[in-house]
Amino acid sequence: MFRARYPRRLPAVALVAGLALAVSACGGGTTAALPEATPSASAEQLNPNANLSKQSVTISVWPGYTPEDLAARVEEKLRFKLKVATHDTNEIIMGKLTGGADTGIDVAFVSGQYAQALNSAGLLEPIHPELIPNLANLYPEAKELAFDPGNAFSVPYTWGTTGICYRSDLVKTPPTSWNDILNPPEDARKKVTMMTTERWLALPAIKALGMSVNTRNDQDLAKVKEKLVAAKANLLGYDDVTFGDRLKSGEAVMVEAWDGWCPTSEKNIKFVVPREGSDLWVDTMVVLRGSKNKEAAHAFINFILDPKVHSWAALNILYKVPNKAAMDALPAELKQKNAPLQMSPSQLLAGESIVDLGEDSVKYTRLATEVKAAQ
Repeated sequence: MFRARYPRRLPAVALVAGLALAVSACGGGTTAALPEATPSASAEQLNPNANLSKQSVTISVWPGYTPEDLAARVEEKLRFKLKVATHDTNEIIMGKLTGGADTGIDVAFVSGQYAQALNSAGLLEPIHPELIPNLANLYPEAKELAFDPGNAFSVPYTWGTTGICYRSDLVKTPPTSWNDILNPPEDARKKVTMMTTERWLALPAIKALGMSVNTRNDQDLAKVKEKLVAAKANLLGYDDVTFGDRLKSGEAVMVEAWDGWCPTSEKNIKFVVPREGSDLWVDTMVVLRGSKNKEAAHAFINFILDPKVHSWAALNILYKVPNKAAMDALPAELKQKNAPLQMSPSQLLAGESIVDLGEDSVKYTRLATEVKAAQ
C-alpha cells in the first residue's frame, strides 16, 4: 500500500510564530465559537461558460497526497494544463502565499486553520458552488466545519482525528485515556512517543485536563505545560514521522498518531480515540484570490470531488475523505483491516475542530519550545 512520504504537518516553530502575527485571523474565545464564515472579498463574477482550454492551473500540494498521473488525467478530462508544485508543510506554503510576491499558484492544499488564516488576510477567492456541482457528493457534515461553516472559502479534501496507536500484543492493558500516553504503565515507559508539532504536542494534556484544543487562556496553558513536562520522563521521544515504523519494530508500544498514519493494516496494531475526546483535523483546497484562472481552478476542484478520483486518497494513503460516494465505494476488506476508515462523519465531528488563533498561536509555539527544552 502506497503511503505519503511526508506528513501534512512537520514542525517549523519560528515560521509558525511569524505567521501567527503576520496572518492573524478572527476567532472566538477558548471554546472557539466562531461567527458564520464569510468570504474575505466580494465574489468576483466568474463565467460558467469560460473556455477552459485557454486557461491553465498550478496547484501546490503535499508530496504523495494526490495521484502521480493527476496532471495527465486533468488534461485528458478537462482540456487544460495542470502544473503540480509541492510543499512539505503547511508552514512552507503559508510563507509563499503570504510573502507578497505573485506565486502563480491557483489552488493550494492547506489544513483548515491555515485556510481560515488566509481568508482573514484577504488572500482567498470565495468558493463559487455553481462551478463545483460535485459539492453535492460531500457529506452534509462537511459543511459544518468550525473554521469555515458552509464551505465559503475552502473545500475539504481529507479529514480525520488524532488518537493512540498501539501494539495490542505488547501492552498489558489497551489504552483508553490520554493519561495512558502522559503517564504510561511501567511496562510501557520509555516506549511511548508524542507529536512534536505544537498544537498536537499540546493535545493529549489539553484533553486530559478537560480543556478546549483552542484554549488561549494563560492559566490553562500553564497547567498543560506542567503536565507535558512531567510526561517527558516516560517518553521514548517526540515523533511526527516514524512512529509507525517504531510500532512495527516494537521499539514503541504506544504513540500519539493521526488516524491515517496509524498502520492498522499491520497485525496487532490498533487505533483508539481516548475517552476524553480529541480533535477534528481537515485538509482543504482553496482558490487564491490572485489566480488568473479561477474558472479552471474551480473545475479542478470539481474534478477532485468526482468519487472515482477522490477515493484515491482513502485507497492509497488511508485518509478518510468527506465524500460519501467515494467512501461507500471502498473495498470492504480495506475498511475491515483499517478501523479508522470505518469512522462515520458524526463520530469525526464529535472531535473539536482546530481553528486558527491569530496572534495567540504564538502561545502554542512558546509552549512547545519550552516543553521540549525542559530537563
